[in-house]
Amino acid sequence: MFLLVMPDCAKYWRIGYRHGGTRKQLSLGVFPDILIDEARRRRAELRALVADGIDPSAHRKTEREAQLAATTRASVVPRFSLDSEGGLSFHLGSRHLFLTPDETSELRAFLDATRAVTPKAMPCP
Repeated sequence: MFLLVMPDCAKYWRIGYRHGGTRKQLSLGVFPDILIDEARRRRAELRALVADGIDPSAHRKTEREAQLAATTRASVVPRFSLDSEGGLSFHLGSRHLFLTPDETSELRAFLDATRAVTPKAMPCP
């Protein structure tokens, strides 16, 4: 673990590690926002990941992607609307589906017909 000092006087806690025969580095945070005790705690967590055979960089990336996906899912709200002619509009995030009035009536007929259908009972193994 070391403190990298940039020419503009920015300071970053870094750690060097080896995974899969390749030397890699990972940031632990910005000094003084992250003090040495916190940097040492983060270093211990990363060492534990390396000891378990997990690449800390890939692990951090998958955690960030999962967090981003969770926040994206939470913010996307489906919206339905019927226009004055009977056409259906469905909005989910940046995706849009527009049905003509004829397609909307076909969809309603299909949904009404399938509402009475019960699923088949699965046989026990």
